[in-house]
Amino acid sequence: MARRSAIRAKGLRLLRAGLRNQALAAEAVVSLLVASIASRCVPFDRLSRGFGDFVPPDSIPAECSAVLEPEQWRRACAIGWAVRRAAPLMPFRAVCLQQAMAAQAMLARRGIGSVMRFGAARGETRPVDAHAWLDAGNVRLTGYPVPPGLVELGCFVPRRNRP
Repeated sequence: MARRSAIRAKGLRLLRAGLRNQALAAEAVVSLLVASIASRCVPFDRLSRGFGDFVPPDSIPAECSAVLEPEQWRRACAIGWAVRRAAPLMPFRAVCLQQAMAAQAMLARRGIGSVMRFGAARGETRPVDAHAWLDAGNVRLTGYPVPPGLVELGCFVPRRNRP
């Protein structure tokens, strides 16, 4: 019951967020739904082809972590906000990978590149705990804070940004 009240409060805050933010949150809901279906129905090796090129964490091209222009920065921050606000309102548990996929797709529609990062740590209840998080330049969009003890294994970078 407490969870339902918290979700209701978040939904009410979203309704007061203004028309532009509501439209962005609606896009985030659709993107999360598509990401959820894709992550459940498409094998990861096939799904990940759409994420970009997989590179080691120390091989990210410099342009992928460059400071965004002010308008791109504003849009990236708004997209991160929308995905993080929409995720708890979904009728399913929108996990870190689905949130990163949704935000990456929303950024790509606006021509903003991103870096989807993957890491793992020894799990407490499972042998391995995996995590995905997303950055766009100097903006941390989804998956933060990164759990302590996590080792970054690799990143997906946009193909157009590769040297």
